[in-house]
Amino acid sequence: EYLKTFIAYGSPAGMPNWLTSGEFDEATVDLMARYIQHDAPTPPEFSLADMEATRKEYIPVDKRPTKKMNNYNIENIFSVTLRDDGTIALIDGDTKEIINIIKTGYAVHISRLSASGRYLYVIGRDARLNLIDLWMEKPDNVAEIKVGLEARSVETSKFKGWEDKIAIAGTYWPPQFVLMDGDTLKPKKVVGTRGMDINNEYHPEPRVAAIVSSHNKPEFLVNAKETGKVWMVDYTDLTNLKTTQIDTAKYLHDGGFDASGRYFMTAANASDKIVVIDTKESKLEAIVDVGKIPHPGRGANFKHPKFGPVWATSDLGDEGISLIGTDPKKNKDHAWKVVQTLKGQGGGSLFIKTHPKSTNLWVDTTLNPDAKISQSIAVFDINNLDKGYQVIDIAACAGLKDDGAKRVVQPEYNKAGDEVWFSVWSAKDKESAIVVVDDKTRTCKTVIK
Repeated sequence: EYLKTFIAYGSPAGMPNWLTSGEFDEATVDLMARYIQHDAPTPPEFSLADMEATRKEYIPVDKRPTKKMNNYNIENIFSVTLRDDGTIALIDGDTKEIINIIKTGYAVHISRLSASGRYLYVIGRDARLNLIDLWMEKPDNVAEIKVGLEARSVETSKFKGWEDKIAIAGTYWPPQFVLMDGDTLKPKKVVGTRGMDINNEYHPEPRVAAIVSSHNKPEFLVNAKETGKVWMVDYTDLTNLKTTQIDTAKYLHDGGFDASGRYFMTAANASDKIVVIDTKESKLEAIVDVGKIPHPGRGANFKHPKFGPVWATSDLGDEGISLIGTDPKKNKDHAWKVVQTLKGQGGGSLFIKTHPKSTNLWVDTTLNPDAKISQSIAVFDINNLDKGYQVIDIAACAGLKDDGAKRVVQPEYNKAGDEVWFSVWSAKDKESAIVVVDDKTRTCKTVIK
């Protein structure tokens, strides 16, 4: 009965309310509660040969454009996940028109631009990775590969001289990551993450969570979730591969860089901590205690009126928003400390966002079980954080007429920093939309359906 209640009504810590949102009926809730009590079978491995057998190169490199063949402002194209359809929509941020709807993996988790801005790497939860060429007259797939059975992360090399040359994808299953040619997705090296955790206990399936690319060295940073280790992967010589494993905190998840680009700030969410990695020195800089189950996405960087440069994360498990000082040179006393904790609408937050040209800090509460909270957004004035937040009913702006969940998720700025885009997310048999908000006036501007 406990499981049925938990599944049906959710929790502020992040469990969606599957019954009351309309996703499940009572029979499905009952079935799921009984099903999850069974031991899961061990899925098969997935080798480099298995990956190569799935790879498709639709347009070889020598047949691709040598210059941009369209008039799109590719720095202001939005890649929008159409989760239940197994596609993404490329939307022109200038005109709000759909450029193309492209077949991808199921439940796309990340769309990641290459260093040059030409290629878009899109990975689904089903571990299907697609390479999209934005230089084409109509941007579309040029290659794809399946890198495992379940995945969430993809990244490309961004160090000077290595732009677009190497791609990396990490999987939940099998517990491993694969290094590939950046322009063909040909797999070159598979590295397993099984091994000892930070307490020197063996873990058989540490999932690969966030992957980011260092701008200070030719290295990828790979989060091994359950072992609590951040792998620094030198991609300059795949035959004699060099890796450094940094002990941090367990249950590493997502993260992003501070404003300088030197420090990787990543959540160890079930440990209620933020880990700080110095990418210039390839070592642990700090571990910071924060609120319950931090879920920063990439986090948000801005200059605090009192404490200088900070990086912010919101939480899944409570209403807290932690602001961490990130300037060890000019603001040493505040570096790697929570200098202020804001209170948002409630738990269930997935993303927090601002922009260098904005004074707004936007915080969603997508997984909160209260519909009024999950359908709205909280926005703070960075110059007057003590004032509290304004609530904007984004779902109402969308004008959707059905009884869908209308969860508001993931604020994203346009290139100019004067618009914020929000997804209004409902079940696959309900209507969803994108709402564009004027950042200065905080008013709804456009709805894309």
